[in-house]
Amino acid sequence: MDVSSLDTPFATVDLDAVERNIARLQGYCNEHGLAFRPHIKTHKLPGIAHMQVEAGAVGITCQKLGEAEVMQAAGLRDILISFPLIGEGKAERLAALAREGELAVAADSAAVARGLSQALASAGAEAGFLVECDTGFARTGVQTPKEAAELAEFVDELPGLRFDGLMTYPTLPGTGPALRAVIGEINSRGLEVRTVSAGGTPTFFTNHEVPEITEVRAGTYIYGDRGCIGNGTVPLEDSALRVRVTVVSRPTADRGILDCGTKTLTSDAVETVGSGYGLIVEYPEANVYSLHEEHGHVDFSGCEQRPEVGEVVTVIPNHACACTNLHDQVAVHRGGGLVGVWPVAARGKIR
Repeated sequence: MDVSSLDTPFATVDLDAVERNIARLQGYCNEHGLAFRPHIKTHKLPGIAHMQVEAGAVGITCQKLGEAEVMQAAGLRDILISFPLIGEGKAERLAALAREGELAVAADSAAVARGLSQALASAGAEAGFLVECDTGFARTGVQTPKEAAELAEFVDELPGLRFDGLMTYPTLPGTGPALRAVIGEINSRGLEVRTVSAGGTPTFFTNHEVPEITEVRAGTYIYGDRGCIGNGTVPLEDSALRVRVTVVSRPTADRGILDCGTKTLTSDAVETVGSGYGLIVEYPEANVYSLHEEHGHVDFSGCEQRPEVGEVVTVIPNHACACTNLHDQVAVHRGGGLVGVWPVAARGKIR
């Protein structure tokens, strides 16, 4: 069988492209002496996570406890959870994971640290803790070197937690100066910053310009998407995640309807590539200008040739991470030859 035998819509993953993407970023890390800890939120597949580790990654990054539980059960033993974990239930689940493997968390508040410490200490377990620092993105993260140092000191005194270092996202022009100030403040208090974890696919190849960074994270690179093509981090030929869809209607000469909408491609827009909700590989001049739940609206007026009703086309989604989260399974292939249909094992898991 090959992917052309699949009914539509169906998400497909090209393993050859996945391997090229793994090799490209792992090679960069090897060249610059950086540890690589890829983010599995893009693919949510234990099989690909194992490929990343076998290629040289020191471990993986998860955004949810549910993802970490799936990955640990599949044999991934070194996991960073990069999202703040609040609440007794999450703390107890974290402690259970920490008893079975190497685990670290990142957060920007004493409230998170205190709750996790209690559960870890009760379970006789330990986890590393990275103080998250806002170095310009204005999302989560402590705001000043003083706040970072105070949180590091607080964590260092808590049972069950081990102060390991810092985390930030993404690597920006101001990241280096911000990290240097934080590290200086923490060192002045007698603590060691062993790990500085930074991340982001769009800025990945600038991490070596910040010597304070010891570890890097990236997720979207594994599949590439329309956003990655637009910012130059993954070439079109290495965009591994593609959705096969069918032209189900041609109401006018210029307009077509695909059997995919927000429940298949996501409604995420990508400013860097202009308008539209995906790239139709066979008709790159077409514009997927609107999505309803099950309908994809396409303007084919810019195309010399236009598809007929019933033609199957291939769409590269704007955002691979969000697209993955809409599919229970993906068809994995090499050169179009079907390797298997893999369940997206970490999809839909509770945070």
